[in-house]
Amino acid sequence: MTLVTVLATGGTIASRADGQGGATARDAGADLVAQLSLPAGVAVRVEDVLRVGSFRMTLDRLHTLARAVAAQLRDPELTGVVVTHGTDTAEETAFFLDLFHDDARPIVVTGAQRAADARDSDGPRNLGDAVAVAADPAARCLGVLIGFGGQLYPARGTRKTHTLATDTFTNPYGGALGWVHGGEVRVVTQPRRTPALDLDAFDPTGLRVDVVACHPDADATAPRAYAAAGARGIVLEATGAGNANPAVCAAVEELTAAGVVVVTSTRVAAGPVAPVYGDGGGADLLRAGAVPSGLLRPSQARMLLAALLGIHRDPSTVRRAFRELADG
Repeated sequence: MTLVTVLATGGTIASRADGQGGATARDAGADLVAQLSLPAGVAVRVEDVLRVGSFRMTLDRLHTLARAVAAQLRDPELTGVVVTHGTDTAEETAFFLDLFHDDARPIVVTGAQRAADARDSDGPRNLGDAVAVAADPAARCLGVLIGFGGQLYPARGTRKTHTLATDTFTNPYGGALGWVHGGEVRVVTQPRRTPALDLDAFDPTGLRVDVVACHPDADATAPRAYAAAGARGIVLEATGAGNANPAVCAAVEELTAAGVVVVTSTRVAAGPVAPVYGDGGGADLLRAGAVPSGLLRPSQARMLLAALLGIHRDPSTVRRAFRELADG
């Protein structure tokens, strides 16, 4: 018998109308699993870790989930783990889990775009596919996956691209790793992996990491305010290949000198962050102390920065580690 654990955290897959014009996460993990026709020879156990919309998945809650995953993987009889999760921040959670994952057994993050009480909910199919993947030997050594709409994506670089469509996830760099059809799992390529971080060393207590949008009229107000509020890290959602303006560059230099780690990402959908321009552009940001995020977009750049800041107290160590892992 193959054993898979489903860790439920809420999200649309567990949501139903709340009578006030919205939907809230209400179903337990057992409710979700009860709808499945499990593959022959596969047993599922369920644990409810959280029951929230993923737009409320804080660093503390991510830490709780990561520890729940680690606890499950201490069972040598377990074949894999499925995490049911909202789609809003699945890309953050999957990447965060992947940063700490050093086990050959797969973790598959899945969810739904249509609520549990919708007539055409996509939740049962996605969950059934995710269980099939977690139980299949083909998924070993792939790290953390996002399984959605029959496609399998690596955690790194995958993002939500449509607010409502059921095929919302994509990865612009390497595409899908494989797919699931009729319970059959096919893997056609391997993801790039980086050395796992130490989950026991991570402490989210009081940890604040913010994202600052850059635009032509941006100034130092937002980054200074976040730093004053206690941010130890800031990710710039810059323009183009990672550009801002002279005022933002001056703030980056000031904050870097004060021990705040600043990372430059971009609002553009694909392509690397590159120090091409002066006059407040990416070359000036680099000289001011900002660390380019490579191919990571703001959502996942923030996860990597938070993970490192939760482990290391020295900003120089964090900057060096970020460069190494962002390029992984």
